[in-house]
Amino acid sequence: MAANSQKLPQKESGIFKKVVRSYECKQYKNGLKFAKQILSNPKHSDHGETLAMKGLILNCIGKKDDAYDCVRRGLKNDLTSHVCWHVYGLLQRSDKKYDEAIKAYRNALKHDKENVQILRDLSLLQVQMRDMDGFCDTRYQLLKVRPAQRSSWVGYALAYHMNNDFEMALKVMGEYRKTQAPPQKLPDYEFSEMILYEVQLLMESGAYKDALKFLEDFRHYVSDMLAYAEIKGDILLRDKRFEEAELIFHDLIHRNPENLMYYQKLEECLNITSDENRMELYRVLKEEFPRSHVCRKVPLGFLKGPAFRDMIDQYLRPPLHKGVPSLWIGLKALYENKEKAQVIEELVLLYEKNLQSCNKFHPEDPDPMEPPSAILWVWFFLAQHFDRCGDHRRALEYIDKSIDHTPTHIELYMLKSKIYKHAGDLEEAALWMDEARSMDTADRFVNCKCVKYLLRVNKIDRAIETAGLFTREGMPPLQTMDDMQCMWFQKELARAYWRSGQYGEALVKYHEIDKHFDDIIEDQFDFHTYCMRKMTLRPYVGVLRLEDRIRGHRFYFDSAHDIIELYLYLYDNPDAKRAKDAPIAEEIEQDLSHLSESERRKIKRKQRKALAKAKEKAAEQEKEKEKENKPRHDDDRKAATDENKIKFNPKELLNVEDPLNEANKFLKPLQSMCTGNIRTHLLAYAIHSRRRKYLLMLQSLKRAFSCDPENPTLHCYIVDYVLTLEKERPELPDPVHTVIDDCIPRLTDGGKSPDELNQSFIAKHSNSLEHLVAAAQVLYKLHPDYRTKAIAMVTNLSDSLIDRSLRTCRNVHKFLSSGFLGDCSDELASYSSQCHALFPFASSFKPPVEAGKELESSPASPGDAPPCVGVAGRSPAAQKES
Repeated sequence: MAANSQKLPQKESGIFKKVVRSYECKQYKNGLKFAKQILSNPKHSDHGETLAMKGLILNCIGKKDDAYDCVRRGLKNDLTSHVCWHVYGLLQRSDKKYDEAIKAYRNALKHDKENVQILRDLSLLQVQMRDMDGFCDTRYQLLKVRPAQRSSWVGYALAYHMNNDFEMALKVMGEYRKTQAPPQKLPDYEFSEMILYEVQLLMESGAYKDALKFLEDFRHYVSDMLAYAEIKGDILLRDKRFEEAELIFHDLIHRNPENLMYYQKLEECLNITSDENRMELYRVLKEEFPRSHVCRKVPLGFLKGPAFRDMIDQYLRPPLHKGVPSLWIGLKALYENKEKAQVIEELVLLYEKNLQSCNKFHPEDPDPMEPPSAILWVWFFLAQHFDRCGDHRRALEYIDKSIDHTPTHIELYMLKSKIYKHAGDLEEAALWMDEARSMDTADRFVNCKCVKYLLRVNKIDRAIETAGLFTREGMPPLQTMDDMQCMWFQKELARAYWRSGQYGEALVKYHEIDKHFDDIIEDQFDFHTYCMRKMTLRPYVGVLRLEDRIRGHRFYFDSAHDIIELYLYLYDNPDAKRAKDAPIAEEIEQDLSHLSESERRKIKRKQRKALAKAKEKAAEQEKEKEKENKPRHDDDRKAATDENKIKFNPKELLNVEDPLNEANKFLKPLQSMCTGNIRTHLLAYAIHSRRRKYLLMLQSLKRAFSCDPENPTLHCYIVDYVLTLEKERPELPDPVHTVIDDCIPRLTDGGKSPDELNQSFIAKHSNSLEHLVAAAQVLYKLHPDYRTKAIAMVTNLSDSLIDRSLRTCRNVHKFLSSGFLGDCSDELASYSSQCHALFPFASSFKPPVEAGKELESSPASPGDAPPCVGVAGRSPAAQKES
């Protein structure tokens, strides 16, 4: 096509400028009207840039298909237009296709190399995709085009910083600073941030002396004096100038006596090694800062004996006098030391006795008598204390005393609910938490706690209804929770769906959590230009580094772990996908076989009517659900047209062709972000073992071994791998043999046989119930005749066990009932009675008459699975089938 056919006359060129201006001002109707004026002229009906701008406007109003059609037509009509390529890149960027957008921008730059807007858009995508080499080149082009702009210099320096080239970043910042006159009017926040950013570059490069000199030279221009003092103190400490650093951190404690980090830095400055010196330091600081909570709390961690008793006595009495509900939370860490826990128990029991006898904590106290509420808070503390120590019966006694004393205090009911949860009775815990919620329906925190407890007992509808009390009116609670990225709720809801056998709904919630992390990564896009323009460079670098490891967050790890386990369960149990949709007709047909033909026809007719009614009801519910999900406000309608709002379909997620492939998608982020967590590598082995990827299995075992060589599940997997190799070894190629022979001796303690390895494992961990479960499973797999011995190993509940907890015993109960050791019904009844004596409130071990209706749960429910669920995580049936 001739080039001049795409050049507009003066009149149409003016209209085209109005199209661009309308787009920039978000006046989309006017933009379409002006574009129509140009395109309605037969001479310009195929004008590429106008078609591209029309497509861009159509994309903004939600007409994506028409938008792509217009932009592609425009690009086809004018391949040499930078506007058409730029618009095509903008469309790709709106669809999160960043690689395609970068290609389009590069093509646009071929036809207009110095277009600032295209260069800026390209640099944003490059830093978003962490293409730091390309980002550096693009920022250099921007600097050449706009050398007078501060953002050009700063962006170029930042590019080198993110490439860890600190020398070049400092050189760029130094050259820019030379061109700028120091600010005449102080404080100048942006210049101050630029100075602190250069200091950060010097510190990260290891030039602490240069950083200190630079900071001192420009101290008059720094407006953030707190950051100045913290940075200077840190540099002096690293440079071992302890006396100067001590003065700075002492001044910082004056500014904020509750900042624990300042006290820790001060200890480093004084090079304190003995507890006596530390105590002397905090004694002096306590006199200087008598209201500081940190000065009174920190010594509790290192004091022992009578000194600890005196200090904890002084620490406990004021909050018990005032009535501080959070007192015990600050002391939880001390309970790792049993001696300190015993001292606290003796002291608070003495308080209780003295308050009941003379209404004082100590009879010889010169202070006046304590208020009547003091005994309440002593009981409240004792209830938390005995709950932490595992004596739930005494904990309930004390909390009942507290409720009888003051029946209107919500904290008491919440604590009673928590005690029942720790004791193993989730139903009762949910009832008491709901009671606490009903006492103050305006308390969002208590409402959230109640929702969580209801989900733990699989009361899904009730939990959603309760959560809806604080969601946006006129919108379904689930949609609001998704919009607010309320991940704790979605995780608990997913687990409740899983336990209830609604696997598709569980997968939806897990995928929604995954999408939240995608959205968090996408949201950083808005800050790339803002931070460079406003000079918030230090926080910006922190945000970029945070985004690089965001999928290592606990919420993502837990959700990814659960969904991988769920996909593995669906792979091992394909029939589970159809469990909820099994046809009723075949089951009834078997029951009708003994009836006459006429009776059978009557019942079949009734059955067809019932099925028709059921289908009709389901259709009505689906329509009602769609009606609820429809937006009711203009803002919601706009949000509904947003392409980012992905709606997951439970059936599609449930009926994936390859569950292992889906599980692997969630495993990859864990392998890059959570390499220090052994569960990542155990999940990797579980996936690769089903695919028979022997080298990847070996890699997973090696990584898990480096994290925790004594892990019980790892022991099962190592034995499983060795046994698998014995069968499959002849079929493996020689290079694989070489790698395996090189690595196996380290995993098997010098090449021990599975039998020797298991015996050694039992001898080493004879006092750990969790490890004995793994050893019993291996023993039964190696020697099925030793079933009695294996059962005896896991049902032993002697006092010598170090992990005889409710959680471990419940996992053993699930392990015995799962069939991994065959039919254990008799042993299971005996084991349940033993556990019931140890944990009388736990519903898992109550006799059937006492327990009542048990919670519905899936065989593969998350969060409370046995420590070792079959070899490589497979059920016996799945192992036999494979």
